[in-house]
Amino acid sequence: MWLNQASTEEKQLIKKAAAGDKNAFGDLYVAYLQPIYRYIYYRVGQKEEAEDLTELVFLKVWEALDGYEHRGVPFKAWLYRIAHNAVVDNYRTQKDTVALETQWSLEDGAQGPEATAMANEREELLRQALLTLDPDYQEVLVLRFVAGLSHADVAVAMGRSEGAVRALQYRALGALRDSYAEQQQRIM
Repeated sequence: MWLNQASTEEKQLIKKAAAGDKNAFGDLYVAYLQPIYRYIYYRVGQKEEAEDLTELVFLKVWEALDGYEHRGVPFKAWLYRIAHNAVVDNYRTQKDTVALETQWSLEDGAQGPEATAMANEREELLRQALLTLDPDYQEVLVLRFVAGLSHADVAVAMGRSEGAVRALQYRALGALRDSYAEQQQRIM
């Protein structure tokens, strides 16, 4: 799909949507809904909250789209920046009530119950390890490895230079490795 590169088709959709074409915006919405939802879900950990924030993001995009100009910032990076800001605003307003507990599943019909249980346990350990990290570390890892953004797009979304993102990712992966090992030690 054209999500990875700003294709001519995507640019036309953006232009039409900015001019008020609801169908063009609908096409952009369909193309980016799942990636944005997945990014937000990994940041907040609750399905309903992620759904609400995703809708808020697309509402903000609709309201601000007429002011969007490419100017070196890809649409996808601009969209993730809005999602990032929505997550940050959500944490600021609900610090004490945000529960990061969730049911994540790696279910694979080809796996037996034992393999599925072990995969779920590893995923839960990884999630717990991720949640112990500094918020910037969590952010860079989720944007890079869950959302699949490039270093350049992560830099735009986080408001940092590409070099700073690379360094942050390196430190975040080291911290995640240490935290994961610590989580494994706790259960043994």
